[in-house]
Amino acid sequence: MKIGFGCDHTAVELKLALMEHLREQGHECVDYGTKEAGVRMDYPVVGKRVAEAVAGGEVEKGVLVCGTGVGISLSANKVPGIRAAVCSEPYTACMTVRHNNANILAMGARVVGTELAKMIADAFFQAEYEGGRHEVRVKMLADIEQEYCMGARGPLN
Repeated sequence: MKIGFGCDHTAVELKLALMEHLREQGHECVDYGTKEAGVRMDYPVVGKRVAEAVAGGEVEKGVLVCGTGVGISLSANKVPGIRAAVCSEPYTACMTVRHNNANILAMGARVVGTELAKMIADAFFQAEYEGGRHEVRVKMLADIEQEYCMGARGPLN
């Protein structure tokens, strides 16, 4: 699988460890984030880059890492078609793929250690979307997104 990676300046080491771990499993890893821990990189910039790569089909899925995983996932989720989920343990990582068809995994470098992050990534990338009864709710998410993207409601008007 071709996976896009991104991080801010707080998470360079964890991102690189995850890329190495997933490469060892045969995945192709594309780095969209900063490579220097000491150089400030704003998480919305990187979250958007990876999300656009996933939404555009440049990569199949993504991994985003910042201090908590929250900020970078929020920026990614602004891109239509993206379902980024912050996960701090393997069960949630597995279930968000199985039930929500998540296409980006987000984690916090200040929340999880390297070995736990590897287990979370393994659970995420080994899981398969179940579809079926879950498809209705995933479509509902897409419908909400479409409603606001088209400017039919909300603060965009």
